[in-house]
Amino acid sequence: MKILIADELPPDKIQVLREKGYECIVEPDLKAEQIPERITGIEILVVRSTKVISEVFDKSDSLGLVVRSGAGINTIDCQGAADSGIYVCNVPGTNSIAVAELTMGLILAIDRHIPSATADLKENRWNKKIYSDAGGLFGKTLGIVGLGEIGLAVAERARSFGITVIAKKASRKPETESKIRSNGIKLVDTVQELISESDMVSIHLPSKSETKNFVNEDFLKLMKPNSILINTSRGEVVDEAALIASINEKNIRAGLDVFCNEPTTGSGDFSSELAQHPNVIGTHHIGASTQQAQNATVEETIRVIDAFREGNVINCVNIAKERVGTSTLTIRHYDKVGVLAEVFAILRKEDLNVETMENKIFEGSKAALAIIDVSGDVSEAALTHLRKIDHIIHVQSSNR
Repeated sequence: MKILIADELPPDKIQVLREKGYECIVEPDLKAEQIPERITGIEILVVRSTKVISEVFDKSDSLGLVVRSGAGINTIDCQGAADSGIYVCNVPGTNSIAVAELTMGLILAIDRHIPSATADLKENRWNKKIYSDAGGLFGKTLGIVGLGEIGLAVAERARSFGITVIAKKASRKPETESKIRSNGIKLVDTVQELISESDMVSIHLPSKSETKNFVNEDFLKLMKPNSILINTSRGEVVDEAALIASINEKNIRAGLDVFCNEPTTGSGDFSSELAQHPNVIGTHHIGASTQQAQNATVEETIRVIDAFREGNVINCVNIAKERVGTSTLTIRHYDKVGVLAEVFAILRKEDLNVETMENKIFEGSKAALAIIDVSGDVSEAALTHLRKIDHIIHVQSSNR
């Protein structure tokens, strides 16, 4: 299979792919608008921060998979990929520790004035009196907005500092609930309650239409004066103008790894009123950029690619999460050539569109079970035709 790698990946990991038999074309300096001209014949596209625009899918002739070698997918036109029948997969969870470490680093840097103190030392200034007024972290309250893998990793580390961690109540998986209990996280009823109780608020939300400007004027009004806001998720989650106003009015202090309109390439010019504010400590969207995290991310990227070659798709973000269709056919049949072809021929004649389909083989490979979701009502006549097919064992239909 031919892979276009349009971002920096470790050479030793690229060699692993080549040893597995993949043809790797490595062009880490490609711009978003150049990828469509390189996509002919490419079956798998791997990116990190490079944007993948709709024209990529329009011009592709072989592309089946786009892998975001990281968690966030806001740089990829996932709907455009879905419309072209192309999978988009990411590798979540591999960078959670790295982002959590940076989150705690930003909190410490703000509380202990580390950047300013370092800058004074480099300018031959000694200001112990100025830098001896840190509030300290022990006994403070940290509100985490977005209690996924990263949020939980932050909570675990904050607990080591004697910080009380709070989060909003929500429906979560049992294993997540277990981690919440083991880390002593206090759950509150509303985001508003979380904000108003917190001395520090850390944001860990994906970039979606519903999270755009999540941290807005109303959010910031609820924050305590002199409190700390941390954002290591996505710049679009924060209304930067509202944050600047709140910093000026309430002396909010901010630690930011991400900004609106930040460069999509590894380097470049960047001018930001927010980043230049003296109450802001900023980094260059490096939350996931530790060697440990990058190795884990690339290893998971290779696992996604291997699974795709074997006919499996893991970590896919643009497949419908719920089964669709109005009726479900359950068909037990002998595993013979042509059985399902006859089934589909009857469904087509009955104008029943197949939405999802799964065919499982029983042990011994003599019989199989096909579960087919269709749009439309399955008539008794259709069921009769299906039951008459050779090698059909049993057919039943149910409305969904």
